[in-house]
Amino acid sequence: MQASRSPSARPSFGDIVKAHRYHPVPPVDLPGRQWPNRTQTAPPRWCSVDLRDGNQSLVEPMAWDRKLAFFETLLQVGFKEIEVGFPAASQMDFEFIRRLIEEDRIPEDVTIQVLTQAREPLIARTIEALQGAKRVIIHLYNSTSALQRRVVFEQDRDAIKDLAVQGTRWVKEAAKGLRDCEVVFEYSPESFSDTELDFAAEVSDAVIETWNPTRPGEMILNLPNTVERTSPNHYADQIEWMVRHLKHRERVVISLHAHNDRGCAVAATELGLLAGGERVEGTLFGNGERTGNVDLVTLGLNLLMSGVDPGIRLDNLPELVRVFEHCNRLPIPPRHPYAGELVFTAFSGSHQDAIKKGLAILKAEGRSDWEVPYLPLDPADVGRQYEPIIRINSQSGKGGVAFVLEENYGFALPRELAAEFSGEVQHLADTSGEELVPARIWQAFESEYLCPGRFRLADYDSRRLLGSDTCQIQASLQDGSSTITLEGTGKGPIDAFVKGLNQQLGKGIHVRGYHEHALGDGEDAEAVAYVQLRLADGSTGYGVGQDADIATASLKAVLSGLNRLLPRA
Repeated sequence: MQASRSPSARPSFGDIVKAHRYHPVPPVDLPGRQWPNRTQTAPPRWCSVDLRDGNQSLVEPMAWDRKLAFFETLLQVGFKEIEVGFPAASQMDFEFIRRLIEEDRIPEDVTIQVLTQAREPLIARTIEALQGAKRVIIHLYNSTSALQRRVVFEQDRDAIKDLAVQGTRWVKEAAKGLRDCEVVFEYSPESFSDTELDFAAEVSDAVIETWNPTRPGEMILNLPNTVERTSPNHYADQIEWMVRHLKHRERVVISLHAHNDRGCAVAATELGLLAGGERVEGTLFGNGERTGNVDLVTLGLNLLMSGVDPGIRLDNLPELVRVFEHCNRLPIPPRHPYAGELVFTAFSGSHQDAIKKGLAILKAEGRSDWEVPYLPLDPADVGRQYEPIIRINSQSGKGGVAFVLEENYGFALPRELAAEFSGEVQHLADTSGEELVPARIWQAFESEYLCPGRFRLADYDSRRLLGSDTCQIQASLQDGSSTITLEGTGKGPIDAFVKGLNQQLGKGIHVRGYHEHALGDGEDAEAVAYVQLRLADGSTGYGVGQDADIATASLKAVLSGLNRLLPRA
């Protein structure tokens, strides 16, 4: 007798890592918060920071040719504000900006943005890089969080605020050296989300008063979620708190810049927009430091799925993916929202069946709206194709198999035939352990239903007797090296043919189901027939026939079914 064992006492994960080392962030005191009751009805102002924030995160930063290719792609997507570099920190960035300006590569309706710290020599170098530009955003930042003040700068609140104000003065004075150039000033209290809100507002108001914007849009206040430590609703509360408490809210554009340390950057940005954000900085597919920036592609297509035009062109995701992977030398994960190779693919049999039915109903009803189970977005709207939507492996079912055959080869299988053939496909998938591409599925279908078997139709002649519904048929079949001739009379060619077969073979053949359709359009389109047979011993199965003549296709289908059933009869 085996002795019973008491459950072993295992330490919890919290015990192992000493969870008490981590501290929850206190909630924002925001009575009557409004953002949960709002709906996004218009896109934000978009700013791509791929060429600065994204580029600095790469193991191998982009050289000129790749940066230019990326810049040109951002223009095609429709970005009107593009952060092109940190010219005072990188000679490559400096030279890239100079070439963009000197080679007149910046469209008139596009504004380039550059980043600089609140240090006078860096600001001077930034202005040098911008000479000759027509419109620029100069983005000044300094870190304001309690942790950064204590650990990095060893300065108190007043010193940090003075630095922000002095940096703004330096930019304001240095920007006078940009002739015939419209300058928009942007300020970021970097690590805003870790900064005491009263201090973030105090510093921001001091900077706004120093820059003294006189018209809407002349200054941007960027409130970054530099390190994502809390849930998205907390960031939204912080944004709404700032919108309520800033002295000069009406004089600035509120910009959001979320990072993805907790995997919630998209949600944080969406809620931050409801809370008062008007502008978003991010990158294509979320590339950025650590776990990345907010993904502008996902944000934009989320808006589209809500019926809101995102204002940027995302209708050719395969090309965007190609450029991104080439320029950044980073792969897009196969399950990445919208852009991943497999996001419009279903392996589950129930999913495949539902997708097939949903697509069929849309087509049959001629609907212009989109409503398909498991496909929240029409793949064609982002440059994807229907063919790869359903792929087949050991988890797939009859709906997926039928979809692949219809979409790729035009064979619209009856439901029971799809179920019958899916068993063959399941066996193939289980045996190989791999995904089955459409060509392999077609090969299996052709071998099982369309390739010649024991009996082959050699010749036949049928005629209908005048004045009656009776049809007579004479046919010759090949049975190996032998020839079988048969005659039959029935209500139609199939009925007459089956009766002739029964007289010759004595198998008690009975037709249980029949379907037919054209393969393609036009007068020269071939026909396909599906015939379900039952023999006297109770065995059932389908046969498939294909021919330019529907009657011939039907007789071939009868023989196809008979060839499949006889070995089991």
